Amino acid sequence: MPLSLGSRVPRRLKATLLASAVSVCLVAASAPAEPLGVGDRLFPYLGNPGYDVSSYDLSFTYGGDNGKPLQAVTTIDAWATENLERVNLDFAHGTVDAVEVDGLPAEFTTAGEDLVVTPKFPLPQGSWMRITVHHTSDPVPEKGRDGGWVRTADGLAMANQADAAHLVFPCNDHPSDKAMFTFHVTAPDGYTAVANGLPAGVTRTGGATTWTYRTRHPMATELAQVSIGRSTVVHRTGPHGLPLRDVVPAEDREALEPWLARTPDQIAWMESKVGTYPFETYGVLMASVATGFELETQTLSLFEKKLFTEPALPRWYVESVMVHELSHQWFGDSVSPRTWSDLWLNEGHATWYEALYADEKGQRPLETRMKAAYGASDRWREAGGPPALPKPPKPGQKIGVFRANVYDGAALVLYALRQEIGKPDFERLERAWVLAHRDGTATTADFERLASGIAGRDLSGFFQAWLYGEKTPPMPGHPDWKPAPPPRTAKK
Repeated sequence: MPLSLGSRVPRRLKATLLASAVSVCLVAASAPAEPLGVGDRLFPYLGNPGYDVSSYDLSFTYGGDNGKPLQAVTTIDAWATENLERVNLDFAHGTVDAVEVDGLPAEFTTAGEDLVVTPKFPLPQGSWMRITVHHTSDPVPEKGRDGGWVRTADGLAMANQADAAHLVFPCNDHPSDKAMFTFHVTAPDGYTAVANGLPAGVTRTGGATTWTYRTRHPMATELAQVSIGRSTVVHRTGPHGLPLRDVVPAEDREALEPWLARTPDQIAWMESKVGTYPFETYGVLMASVATGFELETQTLSLFEKKLFTEPALPRWYVESVMVHELSHQWFGDSVSPRTWSDLWLNEGHATWYEALYADEKGQRPLETRMKAAYGASDRWREAGGPPALPKPPKPGQKIGVFRANVYDGAALVLYALRQEIGKPDFERLERAWVLAHRDGTATTADFERLASGIAGRDLSGFFQAWLYGEKTPPMPGHPDWKPAPPPRTAKK
């Protein structure tokens, strides 16, 4: 618990310090609030300096209409990493009713997409603080902007990547600041709520039920997941006793079971490649919604139900997509990117294991896919930038950072690396990477250093060319691979 000011200092100094604090607050109040950020190259105003979040406690009350705002309370425990007269939180899509800091009412205003909180007394560097925000959480997106809550056929789910968690709850919305999470979700009887982590209690009162879930590992805000719907939770056991739970529309439980039953073997396959699954549970959330994407929310990956019900999709393809999101639990969730320019480490690895699974289980040759990617790589680099230096997204299209250059383009880099250092060293690198940075964040430079150490030679030239070059370098071992010619334009 935070110590009070009176318990930190002798009584004779208390009046002097309080007077000084009031003076500082008056000075701070006279300066206009402004949006801040942690300096991310792609999202300059995402995240906030001056503090390190330890935990989030989120409470949502759903009334049964996914077109109306939820009542919510967000409690943030954090350390001040510098002297703070104000605290900026990312929050941009709800109404704030009240804010407290360490139990005392605090002033607040907005600046850009920040909620700017002014506590009664400045927060010294090294102090512990608890910020409680009473607010609404609006599931109806602003025009021209998606992300945050996703309205499903029977309720809600979350899709917060890359910069949309702060459309749901106040937070430090950058993957460099991971924290523990507790969720309390209240919904009318007949609904089921599930969130990241493990269940920690259920209470029923007056026609409503409250579910509590807690994570056992730190999590980036963009990976938070809450599902509210007329759902069934299906339980089974994975490798070495890992508890698995899937969330599906109740009416589709039987039809979806063959796909759900594949998860234990998929986890075992991934563990054979990179080591033990890194979290306390796993499962898939099959939602009745058209998002256009699947999402690796931590311990509970989000999928469109139609992926599993479209008869035209071959089994090998559906399973490889499932493995893509599963592999993110190691690459992107357990080991999170320090900056969004490190996104290739997430998506490149997930695409790599997706392609490797299709090769081994679906007879879709990895080399064929990589050769095709090599042919397209120059075009991808021109359109989206090199894999580790992606172009910023266009205004209003922030999901635009998820281009082919950080998917198959980045998987191509991993293929080239395996060609360069050999398969045994590459496989040692993969296992060492997820072990060294488990529950943390890491950068492209970290990956380069580890690869060089395992290979026993300096690979900086290799990575500079493959990750930052405007043109795709020659593929080691495949001098015959050439970039595909640009498509012909129709004659007028």
